[in-house]
Amino acid sequence: MNEKKDNIILRPTGITAIAGLMVAMGVGSSALAVDAAAKASAKRTRYLLLDSRIVANTENAKLTVGTVTKHPGNPLFGEDKPWEKRFDNLYANVIHDHEDKLYKCWYSPFIVDYLSKGMTPAQRNSTPYRPPRNREMAVGYAVSRDGLKWEKPELNLVEFEGSKANNLVLRGPHGTGVFKDQEDPDPARRYKMIHASERLHASEALRFSGDGVHWSEPLPCPGIESKGDAHNNLLWAPELDRYVGFVRLRDGSQRLVGRTESADLKQWAKAVEVLRCDAQNQAYSMPVFRYADIYLGLVAVFRTREDRVHTELAWSPDTITWHRIQPGTPFIGNAPTEGDYDWGCVYAADAPVVLDDEIRIYYSGSNGKHTSWRDGFLCLATLRPDGWAGYEPADLAQPATILTKRVVPNGATVRLTADVAPGGSVRVSVEGDPTNTLAACVPVTNSVTDAPVTWQAGKRIGASPVALRFELTKAELYSFRVADTEEKERLQETRESKRNRNGDAASLLPSRSWVDLRDAMCAPNPTASPADLAIPSCQY
Repeated sequence: MNEKKDNIILRPTGITAIAGLMVAMGVGSSALAVDAAAKASAKRTRYLLLDSRIVANTENAKLTVGTVTKHPGNPLFGEDKPWEKRFDNLYANVIHDHEDKLYKCWYSPFIVDYLSKGMTPAQRNSTPYRPPRNREMAVGYAVSRDGLKWEKPELNLVEFEGSKANNLVLRGPHGTGVFKDQEDPDPARRYKMIHASERLHASEALRFSGDGVHWSEPLPCPGIESKGDAHNNLLWAPELDRYVGFVRLRDGSQRLVGRTESADLKQWAKAVEVLRCDAQNQAYSMPVFRYADIYLGLVAVFRTREDRVHTELAWSPDTITWHRIQPGTPFIGNAPTEGDYDWGCVYAADAPVVLDDEIRIYYSGSNGKHTSWRDGFLCLATLRPDGWAGYEPADLAQPATILTKRVVPNGATVRLTADVAPGGSVRVSVEGDPTNTLAACVPVTNSVTDAPVTWQAGKRIGASPVALRFELTKAELYSFRVADTEEKERLQETRESKRNRNGDAASLLPSRSWVDLRDAMCAPNPTASPADLAIPSCQY
């Protein structure tokens, strides 16, 4: 039975699960979980089809990961400074800072290590790589006006081999994750960093900064109980009203993704496992970010037998329960030719930068195997808006159909985002509506982003919750909305009245971004009945 509370439909089974997990983590009671679900059940503005909670039924349809395009200017930068001995996995964190009109990148090179540069392929194959005992990681800082051409400014902060003429902001932290928190009232804590402490693989710690360059002393986080020997990740979860971190855990020799959380950045829950792959394909790390009212994870999958790494896609409604999309299928794959800049390893950066016409996914690429000699680089892959994953026909000779659960309209127009091949189409009908049928729909015959759907009779969607049926012919459907205003226009209207954690968006969005990743807590629909809300905005 569902319980109605303040016009929000709560699902006891899911709520109990979250409450139990939080109690087990030592961070709160069931009241916290109920409050989190109530916030999460606010009206959604956009639905990604990869979110299985909104799909009621499919026929001849399969969900596939989206197609990224590696930038022709790759690699963007490499190990070109004397202190950049080995990028290794790089652990990049890239944002677009709207306030400074600047792309910023924090990355983690080894500054004490053996050099791969100058070694021939024969030397690399004949000499095993073994890291030195005094191996040391640091945090470097780079900036760019366009996100493509990068500079490594001379900061004069950290000494390396007798000189401070370098772009290092810290020595010692391992696996650093950085994000910009616009809502912290203390400007000295605007930037937040999570990392393994100065003693390699020791424990997690936090640092704060007002400018992203000058950092505080570390604040130990012993409650997490993770060594943090991978890319650590920190973000704000509005449904839970707290910070959530993702760290490395192990089960024997198998690497796992762990999750921790804190309301005050002082008391942290013990990290618990939220995702694992298998012994031959291990979840090395998973940067997580918020996108369209859900959470996406870019899983670095370590293929232990090959000693190589690619990146896959996962999603979660709440940062707790994770679903892999096409396990074993790379979202960002390796180059096919040995020695190419990302043939060996691909590790996604902390979060993407979302623009009007593309999503920029920065990543670390390397030309050698994970435990061998390799050169490392910062690289870029791009994705069409909302193109993380979509439904397409399983049998291309037949159309696919997707029936959604009922959703609460935010307007009277159905809008969709899809790729349509020549000769293909997308048509839409409203279940139970004799006017807005598939036959009456004006087919969408081109690839579109947030494009309106029309019917021959010109009838618009009413205020009651609706279920939609999509018919796809030679097309892939990524997302839909039921709203009148284009997303980017609505954002422009509300930009001055909203502040965004993580700077501008799903790491930081530039001012022209059309994606609003902080609209998760709009007011609930006061007229919706329990039957109408068959699919709350974030159903647990």
